[in-house]
Amino acid sequence: MEHRIVGPGPYRATKLWNETVELFRTKMPLRKHRCRFKSYERCFTAAEAVDWLHELLRRSQNFGPEVTRKQTVQLLKKFLKNHVIEDIKGKWGQEDFEDNRHLYRFPPSSPLRPYPKRPPYQKDVIKFPEWNDPPPGTSQENIPVRPVVMNSEMWYKRHSIAIGEVPACRLVYRRQLTEANVEEIWKTMTLSYLQKILGLDSLEEVLDVKLVNSKFIIHNVYSVSKQGVVILDDKSKELPHWVLSAMKCLANWPNCSDLKQPMYLGFEKDVFKTIADYYGHLKEPLLTFHLFDAFVSVLGLLQKENMAIEAFQICCLLLPPENRRKLQLLMRMMARICLNKEMPPLCDGFGARTLMVQTFSHCILCSKDEVDLDDLLAARLVTFLMDNYQEILKVPLALQTSIEERVAHLRRVQFQKSYPEVYQERFPTPESEALLFPEKPKAKPQLLMWVLKNPFQPFQRTRSFRM
Repeated sequence: MEHRIVGPGPYRATKLWNETVELFRTKMPLRKHRCRFKSYERCFTAAEAVDWLHELLRRSQNFGPEVTRKQTVQLLKKFLKNHVIEDIKGKWGQEDFEDNRHLYRFPPSSPLRPYPKRPPYQKDVIKFPEWNDPPPGTSQENIPVRPVVMNSEMWYKRHSIAIGEVPACRLVYRRQLTEANVEEIWKTMTLSYLQKILGLDSLEEVLDVKLVNSKFIIHNVYSVSKQGVVILDDKSKELPHWVLSAMKCLANWPNCSDLKQPMYLGFEKDVFKTIADYYGHLKEPLLTFHLFDAFVSVLGLLQKENMAIEAFQICCLLLPPENRRKLQLLMRMMARICLNKEMPPLCDGFGARTLMVQTFSHCILCSKDEVDLDDLLAARLVTFLMDNYQEILKVPLALQTSIEERVAHLRRVQFQKSYPEVYQERFPTPESEALLFPEKPKAKPQLLMWVLKNPFQPFQRTRSFRM
């Protein structure tokens, strides 16, 4: 009963679904059961299915030991809805599976999910402006010229150009590195880093590159507070004040500085429910539907923790700034609640860590397709985020330095082409430095006043020593 590790790559969620379905159909123990004075061969009870599948998921490195029995029941409900299993009378298609003694069996065919097909993706090549490219809307024919008086000298010049003796003069435009060029560099190099970490030949099956907004990346890198939290330019996208106050209250419990209302028994539970209701009603998860496959693909690197952290760092840079800010504040609150020993139980029967994962995993990561294992994958991701949120939500310094050096190099090259004389004065070459500062002759070492003829000649005895 082993679950092979599904590494990063396209359609990882679909591969995990098919892998789990195959293991469940081939390894689940089947036996004879009796129900209402009737015997049924090769079937199992709902409780037996929950026990066996729960143990399989907890031992799998793709999901982890924190999978709950409730999550296993939810997965079996999806199995019943998608005809992975059916009840003993052949009914399926609804999520009415419960953890009881009801009998189920496998249908004759295996309902594995096909891999979705996407249109072929053509990689866009970044084309920087050439020095002789005219700006948009201009052409060589529209160059304004001054009228000249025709004389013999002028006629000779034009005649020489016409017959090819003298090359015609053309207007050369000096172009600068535009803001759009810089944004495209940030986008391209960021995606290249992510592709390298994931070890993929292309990112086309993991995310739609055309939907990646380079402005989001730059904003998430530079518009941050001292604590590293994103600062929004559009204040209308901020968290509501009452939600932010509630989060501060639980994050700093019991030292709530801005709490103006008196507390009562169970007050912290009501505050937590307020926060959970707000995040639960978001129209889109914080990690967005578009980046679902990218984050799920990174989950295949959890065995290599440092690589997984670096990949998550880059993926989080692709988020809209308002989503990244909400995620940062939420993860900080969740981590502080889990570490706070003075926090009263927020839910009976659940520890703080399990409660945080089950409450907020769906609003952090989920897919549009309800058939996917998004509940289990989201729980796995949120657990890893809680343990490493300070590192994951940092700006990757190596990536930032590399992009900034690339932009500075391109600007320096353009400056060199535009103003070669000024560039030579500011940035001299080794040859020009040699002309300006000739190398001084090296001082010869001083001669010794005396030199031993045989400095290492061995000592020899003489006749006087023998006497």
